[in-house]
Amino acid sequence: MASVGKEDLSVPEQVEVKVVGERTDLVRRFSLLSCLGMAFAMLNSWTGDLSLVLPSGGSISMVWGLAVSTLGTLAMCVSLAEVCHIFPAAGGQYDWAYLLAPARMKNGLGYFVGWMATAGWVALPATGSSLGANFIVGIISLWYPDYEAQRYQTFLIYMAFTIGAFLLNMYCVKILPFVEHSAFIWSLVGIVVVIITLLACQHGDYQSGKAVFATFTNQTGWPDGMAFILGLLQSVFGLTGFDAVSHLVEEMPRPSVNAPKVMIIAVLLGASTSWVFTVVLLLTLTNVEEAINSAAGPLLEIYYQAVSNRAGATCLVMFNVGAMAFATQGLMTVASRMVMTLARDQGVGHLSPWLSHVSPRLEVPTWSIIFTTIWVIIFGLICIICFTFVSIPAHILVCLVVFRGNKVFADQPHKYSLGRWRKPIGIFAMIFLFVTSICFVFPPFIPVTTGTDMNYVIVVVAMVVLLCAGSWFTHGRTHYHGPWELEKRVQTARML
Repeated sequence: MASVGKEDLSVPEQVEVKVVGERTDLVRRFSLLSCLGMAFAMLNSWTGDLSLVLPSGGSISMVWGLAVSTLGTLAMCVSLAEVCHIFPAAGGQYDWAYLLAPARMKNGLGYFVGWMATAGWVALPATGSSLGANFIVGIISLWYPDYEAQRYQTFLIYMAFTIGAFLLNMYCVKILPFVEHSAFIWSLVGIVVVIITLLACQHGDYQSGKAVFATFTNQTGWPDGMAFILGLLQSVFGLTGFDAVSHLVEEMPRPSVNAPKVMIIAVLLGASTSWVFTVVLLLTLTNVEEAINSAAGPLLEIYYQAVSNRAGATCLVMFNVGAMAFATQGLMTVASRMVMTLARDQGVGHLSPWLSHVSPRLEVPTWSIIFTTIWVIIFGLICIICFTFVSIPAHILVCLVVFRGNKVFADQPHKYSLGRWRKPIGIFAMIFLFVTSICFVFPPFIPVTTGTDMNYVIVVVAMVVLLCAGSWFTHGRTHYHGPWELEKRVQTARML
């Protein structure tokens, strides 16, 4: 990468970057369509848990909150897509932070962002397994109203989703592109079938325009403004993970062009399908209170209200169950690659030689997949939502783009550029990230009467930060010298 200035972007000349373990050569088996399928399936913006958004603003949060979330997420996406176009590297935000940071801060900031981004990606598969398990428990509750799900039963279903994703990633890597194609088709067919079915079954008995677009519901105990922001969680979370494809640049063709293209298309496609789906749900919703309080879950209850048939509602929600299974598999793929990348750079302490290993026979980072699976199981036990993990490195990256993007990008070869729009878009993304990241750590409902009503995300984030600091001072400060062969990897990706 001859055009990269030594002061800002290169690994210092006096530092010898050592490769940990064996070389991590991966096969470029993911096409543009399979990557788009993975990204769309992982976002699955149209499917999710409505248990927070319905009492936190109701239809206004669902419809107009989604529009706000789309604008904020798209601003983040466009900013990071430009970085991905200029610096296509498998570490994603981790590698980009190192490249964009001032010389004196490269190692420390790169290490911290690497840890936080990896923690976020490792936690994300837990959400897919959790939502899938909740849908199945909801089906049982719909058919057997007296059934009271025990936590261990839900966890066993959660484990089934997790182990299924583990087996696919460990032993079926050659068919993963086909799986991603299938995920894309499943999600698109699912949303079309559900929309047509709901509209047909409720034909002539739709809700009014006011009920769909202008009804505010607040059962959270918070002031209306705070309730609206908390209601953004579902739509923001449904668009989180758009940068997943950046971690697969070593396994896809023309990554400098295809990766940022997939990032932007995934957000636009996810937001548009989600908005149409949300409007249809509200058009066919007959009783908001029953949907909020239903043991089957709000989404399945809305299906049931629309079709007036348990078998029909069950068939519809199976599209959501399948979508969550695909999402969990894709999220685990990306999470394991993120762990592998950080380990390759001596970023996981003494575990680095094992976690960076790629099996020549299976052609996958075996120990990274096992490591990710173990943590997904742990996250399932403590049941957290991990948007905060993902937002912290994103916030740092957007700040670096705003304050250093013009200087760093000036001499880099690129076909596309945000130009004078880089700073305004980045500042808007920073404000959006700051507000949502702060508000989403508050309890969703007040007053808090039991421990289960608390939001423990901040505790888990603090623990990860402490572990990162401990790892840095005991190992990283002396062994971590930045991403492995970063300049070579970026140059190779640009030429593909």
